Amino acid sequence: MSTRQPLVVVGDVLLDRDIDGAASRLAPDAPAPVVDVADDRSRPGGAGLAAALAARYGREVVLVTALGRDPASEAVRRALRGMVRLVEIPLDGRLPEKTRVMASGRPLVRIDRGGGRPGEPGPAVREALAGARAVLVADYGRGTATAVRGLLAGVARRVPLLWDPHPKGDAPVPGARLVTPNAAEARALAAGEDRSLHACAVRGAQLAAEWRAAAVAVTLGARGALLARAGSDSPMLVPAPYRAEGDPCGAGDCFAATAAAALADGGLPEEAVQRAVAEAAAFVAAGGAGNHALWRTAAPAGEPATERPADPFALARSVRAGGGTVVATGGCFDLLHAGHVGLLESARRIGDCLIVCVNSDASVTRLKGPGRPLTRAADRTRVLAGLGSVDAVAVFDEDSPVELLRRLRPDVWVKGGDYSVDALPEAATLLEWGGQAVVLPYLDGRSTTALARRAARAAASRAEPRP
Repeated sequence: MSTRQPLVVVGDVLLDRDIDGAASRLAPDAPAPVVDVADDRSRPGGAGLAAALAARYGREVVLVTALGRDPASEAVRRALRGMVRLVEIPLDGRLPEKTRVMASGRPLVRIDRGGGRPGEPGPAVREALAGARAVLVADYGRGTATAVRGLLAGVARRVPLLWDPHPKGDAPVPGARLVTPNAAEARALAAGEDRSLHACAVRGAQLAAEWRAAAVAVTLGARGALLARAGSDSPMLVPAPYRAEGDPCGAGDCFAATAAAALADGGLPEEAVQRAVAEAAAFVAAGGAGNHALWRTAAPAGEPATERPADPFALARSVRAGGGTVVATGGCFDLLHAGHVGLLESARRIGDCLIVCVNSDASVTRLKGPGRPLTRAADRTRVLAGLGSVDAVAVFDEDSPVELLRRLRPDVWVKGGDYSVDALPEAATLLEWGGQAVVLPYLDGRSTTALARRAARAAASRAEPRP
């Protein structure tokens, strides 16, 4: 067991169920679509989803929630076993269950049942909060946050606390480091229907003052998030790195879990929001909470935490196991520029993960000559891993990534520029396992060599003695 202090998630767990199929006809007795069911699956929702997302890259997570002895509660326990450590509050009644009936991935109707109330928290709850490195309150308005409110007020004075609020729940305790309502919740909590960014910023600052929170991040869906502080007229807008097409279910939980993890690592609210926006976009693009791989690949609690999967090979295996498409691209990436970013964003949209294969320092020197690389491999890797479009980075020492590709076995290999697919040296390698090499358009006039030459000319001109 790790000795690191865990991230503690406090909140209401639900059981989310998706019934998916095809609807090609109407019922004979009513103007209602008939769904031929192809898939029926359930998973933890609410605070359970937030905890699973926080734990999926190995971070130690403790979930404080109310569970009973009903079938829905037992299903949640089974799903979270090995991912997080549960600290339970007794539940009086049945755990809420939300069922979405979907046709070709689009919701037709939602059916809700259950709705118990939490009982009195025991000593284990106090102990869990006392040992927290940071706390995420995932409030779904069903009483768990209320049951432990007195303890949370003390925690907020000691460690970073992020509160994800609900219009039917409690106001955040004073001293929260970050509060994360979405735009609709912010309008409900701070009366007003104006949907402009200015109105959103005003509401965020107003709520920060009212709640005595250090900052409020109003999430804006595909537009990103807006960070506001009480008394400040300079909000920070953090746009999404790309427009993610996919099921947004659970994106708010992903945002809150990522931001809370960043605060636990010592990040400022600004840094937490930037990481959370990028991760939420990637989460939606990968299929949202309905992505099967999410519930198969979460790392056991207690391993060291990382921002992204440290092992690109494990990531490739897990995405394939979930039926997803693994995309890879490669290069030196010595000076990251707009051409690189555009290529990476386009490549990520092709599949369910993007792994970037990067030449080592020795490999770059052999390919580009003395004086290169300009940026060492550790820094190039860190910059690439920080992009929202990149899921993992692998470094190779050879002149060609062919051997690395044989280990990764991506479904798609992407290159940009003036290549033809037949001319790509990696194309034949991809065919060994049925993969495909593709060429994507590249922004004209952008290259590391051109950037380096301009920098050298600028440095030389500054060094010339003045007459």
